[in-house]
Amino acid sequence: MLSILNVILPVFALMMLGNLAVRFKLFPTEGVRGLVMFVNNFATPCLLFQALATADFSATFNFSVIGPFYVGAVSVFTIGAILAVKLFGNRPGEGVSSGFAAMFTNTVLIGIPIMTRAYGPEALPTTFSIIAFHASVLITMGMLVMELVRRDGAPLHKALWVALIRIVSNPLLWGIVLGAAVNISGLKLVEPVEAFIAMMAAAVTPAALFGLGGALNEYKLSENWAQSLTMSALKLIVQPLIAYVIMVPIMQVDHEFARYGVLLAAMPSGINAYVFASYYNRGINVATNTVLISTVLSVLTVSAWLYILGL
Repeated sequence: MLSILNVILPVFALMMLGNLAVRFKLFPTEGVRGLVMFVNNFATPCLLFQALATADFSATFNFSVIGPFYVGAVSVFTIGAILAVKLFGNRPGEGVSSGFAAMFTNTVLIGIPIMTRAYGPEALPTTFSIIAFHASVLITMGMLVMELVRRDGAPLHKALWVALIRIVSNPLLWGIVLGAAVNISGLKLVEPVEAFIAMMAAAVTPAALFGLGGALNEYKLSENWAQSLTMSALKLIVQPLIAYVIMVPIMQVDHEFARYGVLLAAMPSGINAYVFASYYNRGINVATNTVLISTVLSVLTVSAWLYILGL
């Protein structure tokens, strides 16, 4: 429990700093949007580039673990989007944003430290094999679905063309594609370029969390707590449960490897849920509160999963 708190508390500290800075007018409210644009268009693409450029694609890929992890993610994305529209009366675009918040895992900020603390360095090859394509696959899928539901009655082929244009012009996807290209080609970047990218990538966590905390001043939890709590439950309970059922009873994956995929799936919603929602200006309040609620509740749920998985 102490190791989990040691990971989560700094996250809350950054969010609280942003919240208090805006609340007491030490940071302008309008500056939050500019900060988010910086994260979306500059810092995060560098982070994704760095992650893909340095990923070890030759590491062992256990598809019996990777597959169920992504089946769980896509399942809760679908369930979350449907519930948001049918149960909570959201517009389709807001439903996609809510589903994305229920799907997208905080694999780096919380996932890697907890995986390492729980199971040691031997857990990292499987963990990184999941993380390597996490952002690229799920962000691309989320963007494509968002563009399709926002087509406003236009023919499907036109919606697909618009989706393609926006995806191709998205800085996040450029970071992913260029990073993968560098990795596959074996190109070695010169030191000043590596340093520049590393510095930009390092800005993502503090800038995004500060912006997330500042944005909390614009929303009241009482306005959407039920929906955010539902998305959090999908993220913390349903997603790892789906992965667990597929891996353990159905596929009978070795427990040592199954627990890596299940525990990673049990991590709270990542801050990219907020970045995604703010990029499209859809369901920002639900995404913000889902990140907040799931992170708070993960102290209990991750501990429960560690117990179930036999730490």
